[in-house]
Order: sequence, then C-alpha cells, then structure tokens
Amino acid sequence: MSKERRIIQVQERVPIAQGIPLSIQHTFAMFSASVLVPWLFGINASIVLLMNGIGTLIFIAITKGKAPAYLGSSFAFLSPTFILLADPNYGYQYALGGFVVTGAIFCTVAIIIKFAGTHWIDIVLPPAAMGPVVALIGLELAKTAASNGGLILSDTYTEINPKFVLVFIITLLMAVAGQVIFRGFASAIAILIAICTGYVIALFMGLVDFTPVAEAKIFGIPNFLFPKFDLTAILIIIPASLTVISEHIGHQVVTSEIVGKDLLKDPGLHRSLLSDGVSTMLSGFCGSVPTTTYGENIGVMAVTKVYSVWVIGGAAVFSILLAFFAPASALINSIPAPVMGGISFLLYGMIGASGIRLIVDKKVNYAKARNLAMTSIVFVTGLSGAYIQIGDVQLTGMCLATIVGMALGLTFYILDKLKVTNDRDEADSLQ
Repeated sequence: MSKERRIIQVQERVPIAQGIPLSIQHTFAMFSASVLVPWLFGINASIVLLMNGIGTLIFIAITKGKAPAYLGSSFAFLSPTFILLADPNYGYQYALGGFVVTGAIFCTVAIIIKFAGTHWIDIVLPPAAMGPVVALIGLELAKTAASNGGLILSDTYTEINPKFVLVFIITLLMAVAGQVIFRGFASAIAILIAICTGYVIALFMGLVDFTPVAEAKIFGIPNFLFPKFDLTAILIIIPASLTVISEHIGHQVVTSEIVGKDLLKDPGLHRSLLSDGVSTMLSGFCGSVPTTTYGENIGVMAVTKVYSVWVIGGAAVFSILLAFFAPASALINSIPAPVMGGISFLLYGMIGASGIRLIVDKKVNYAKARNLAMTSIVFVTGLSGAYIQIGDVQLTGMCLATIVGMALGLTFYILDKLKVTNDRDEADSLQ
C-alpha cells in the first residue's frame, strides 16, 4: 500500500463499502461537540441531531455540492442563551426566536456579500478585535465548565463531591491524551472516547441513572419546540451572529486551502453563508440550536484527504437516523454533569485558543498602537463584568465586547480617512 493516501475530491463519489465508514467517521467527529450544546441548554439532543443533518443537506444543495462542510451546533450562542435561561421571565423558546432572527441576519449578510464583497467585514470588525471576541466565547464560559465538573460551589453543588471531581479529572485527562497521543481515526474521535470513558467510570461510581435508557423505545419522534419572539431576548442573542459570520468565513478559507479550491469564489461565500442562515432559521423554528460549519469535520478532511460532499452527506443522513433512535437520545441525556464538565473544560479552552490562533494567522502587528489598544479593550470589556443597560436589555460579556470592537474598528477607519492617525501609512488591514 502506498504511503501517499489518495485524495478523494469534493464532488467525487465513493463506493458504498468505503462511503459508509467514512461517513460514520464524520458523524463521530461532530457528535460529541454537537450534542454538548443541547445538553448544556437542557433540551433533548434528538432534535439537534435531526436539524444538524437536515441543515447539512441544505448546505450541500445550496452550494451545489461544491463546498464540503458539516453544520453542527454553534458554541457562540451559549453565553447569551444562558442569560435568557437564567431569567424567569424568559426561557428557551425566547432564545429560539433570537435564533430565527440570527439566521435571517446571516441571509441578509450573504446578500450584501454577493454585491459588496467581503472587504467591509475587516473594517467593521478587524482581526485585532475579532480574535479576542472569538476567544471570549470560551473564556467567559470557563466558570460554567468548572461548575458542571463540580469543582466549585454553586446552586447545583453545595459541597465538593470527590466522586464528581475524580470523574471530571479522568474525563479531562482522557480528552487531552486523545488530542496528544491518539493517532489516525482514534484522534478524530478523541472527545467521543473521553466521554465514553468518563461515562463508564461514572456508571461504576453510581452517578448514572440508566433507567431512562433501559425504558426508551427503539424509535422516537424528536421533541419539536416553537419559538417565541421578544425584542429584549432578540437583542441579547443577535450580537453573537457577528462572531459566527467571522467563524464561517475563516472556516471557508481554511477548507479552501485544504481542498485546493477557492470556495469563496466558487460556489461563493454568499452561497455558503446563505446556507448557514437558512439552516439556523429552520433550526430556530423547530426547537434546535443555531448551526455553524464545524472545525472538527474540517480537521477530519485534512487528516484523511477525503473531501467528498457525498461522504459529508452520508454523515448528515446518519445524524438524522440517530435522531429517531430513542435509546441514543436517552443515553446522551443520561451523561453526568462531571463528564460533560471535563469535556467542556477542554473545549471552552480550545475555543479561546482559536481566537488567539485567528490573531496569529492574520499576523496582527502589536507594534501598532491601534491593534494593541483594540485587543486590550475588547478583552477587558468582555471579562470585566462591565455592562450597558438599554431598557430591559443588558449588554455584557462577549455581546458588549463585540459592539465595542465594532465601534473601535469604525472609528479607526474614519480617522484613517481623515488622515489624522499617526500609523495611517502602515495600516495595511484598513487600507
């Protein structure tokens, strides 16, 4: 067998005997992260698996089968959704209303990109601001991960349980070992392996209620939930859309490099973002979570050199089938908090690190005062607990940091146009 693995191109069909395991591999790659979001929101994972699968098929159709991507659950909306879930006047249905509006925003931006290109995005939210905004998605959720793991006292845990801490540590160490030591297919499903390991340990320690799994019927209908619309809730949710748009663009650039084709031109960024918007709107109307192109599946393509949208489509079909397999949903919902705490402890940190990676990849020059000031202010705004109260809406954390970053980006751009900035001639990102 040749050491050079054969490249399977984007629109190339593969034999069923090869396509099934390749598709299952993509399903495993997205599975643990994608079901973590509904688990944190306290909703049934089956509806999310269903809508992620349908959303991925929509993406393939709108992009004419030219852009391989799997649409999974977005982490960008965790923080604003937690705000609504914690408020007795709201609930998850009001978050769904915000998701629908967010999807509409994606579609609107896609239309703008169709006619105006993408240069304006770096003006509104340049890399020196976008990097820390992306990082804040994970950093401001760090306490949630520690709380789920039972490491700190909270309303849920009034005392530290050694069993919870042990399960948390074992799960986290297995996830880290998988990232660093595992090879090949095992490395692609390292998170899933860590969850299974933690689950087994928790089961032996008596921390798992296996009754719902044993009582589950073979087939079940996903729990649909319809949105409620409230202006305050919508204003809390929609700032996260800016982060997802930036993430989407970054993923398309990375995927273009992997497959050797400029996907921003063909099928076009406007098509891929429109697909994401339609998927997110549909998810909001059905009771699921916002979708985004998944880095985990991009990583699988990079490792395996299998870029076929037919394989991605197969993974979407498997996700849909899993949604109707009731024992699978019951099993997911029975995963103890310290297991997911251990996983989220790593994943939230990885999200934070991805923001730093964006800064590095964009080669942001911190010798320039504007870049240093922008990153510093965005980070402090997001982590300080500062907020702005507008009526019933409280803008804080990543949401407020995004707005501040946009304000700074536009301000520097205007000052450049007025020729009053002292580094104007070197401001390559704003010229």
